[in-house]
Amino acid sequence: MPERVLMKGNEAVGEAAIQAGCRYFFGYPITPQNEVPEYMARRLPEVGGVYLQAESEVAAINMVYGAAGAGVRVMTSSSSPGISLMQEGISYICGAELPCVIVNMVRGGPGLGSIQPAQSDYFQATKGGGHGDYRLIVLAPSSLQEIFDLMGLAFPLAEKYRNPVMILGDGVLGQMMEPVVLPDEPAQAPPPPPWATTGCQGRRPNVINSLYIEADACEAHNRRLQAKYDEIARKEVRYEALNTSDAEVVLVAYGSVARVCHSAMELARAEGIKVGLFRPITLWPFPSQALAQIAAGTGETGVAGASGTAGAPGRGDSPGPAFLTVEMSAGGQMVEDVRLAVNGLRPVHFYGRSGGVVPTPHEVLEQIRALRKAVAA
Repeated sequence: MPERVLMKGNEAVGEAAIQAGCRYFFGYPITPQNEVPEYMARRLPEVGGVYLQAESEVAAINMVYGAAGAGVRVMTSSSSPGISLMQEGISYICGAELPCVIVNMVRGGPGLGSIQPAQSDYFQATKGGGHGDYRLIVLAPSSLQEIFDLMGLAFPLAEKYRNPVMILGDGVLGQMMEPVVLPDEPAQAPPPPPWATTGCQGRRPNVINSLYIEADACEAHNRRLQAKYDEIARKEVRYEALNTSDAEVVLVAYGSVARVCHSAMELARAEGIKVGLFRPITLWPFPSQALAQIAAGTGETGVAGASGTAGAPGRGDSPGPAFLTVEMSAGGQMVEDVRLAVNGLRPVHFYGRSGGVVPTPHEVLEQIRALRKAVAA
């Protein structure tokens, strides 16, 4: 019988990583994710792992680089300013093609900002916050159970593509408490891969590097990376679409805001307003094609992962809905990807709160009412 445990979100991150076979954690404390390193400091020694508090976020990400190069399952976690300090190291890890998991529990900004939740790191996570042409696989859980599910996915994905995976959460997910079902059997980390720097007795030495002095060699490396990113974009898109087949308004939101929008959708449906919800689970690769199909009136309702989609068929020849993107950011960040996906087929609107303010379901409902009235006019 699976064990069901009440946990705090940040603790769930740590336990999910351990259950996924992670045994190495390097980090530095920052609110609102401090319970992650605190939990790992206690739990990792119990399972034969290593926890080390680095002297800074810059040091932490370079320790991750070293451990990943040795072929072990390793992670770090931080919050917005700390992730900013890690950007050079993240670019190096991508350039060296090393697997690791990075957790960002986003807080309000810019600058020191606030310690309350935000989603204003979307650009940084999905567009490459450091230097060079690189990509992170970015997963956005909306519940503590999904933290477990996506952490269990993150490490194998990182290893499959030799690329960092980021879990993008926020202060709400980090601080809330929910019951989670623990796996029946913890995952076992695979042995170090052939490319790992594990000592070269009996074989030629492995070299891990992101330096390509010759321009042609660096371009060839970039082309190979882009081919890998194209493969990820084809194979690893995940999203959830609810009540989109008949919707006149589709809310687009991720993470904890998607939960707010789910409540707003139910309130609107109770008033007779046909509202759907589209929730990207992979922020990169972004589920652009699925969103475009909804805009064209040919999308489906259901949950889609790497294995495909399930749900009710779309609306056929009837026009697609208007879109309302809801985010915890000032001018909207994900909304740009929504507009690119919809490509002018239908109107895309935005509602956001910033600085750590969380929108309420009734605020979103008011936006739905106003949008519906404007569309009808």
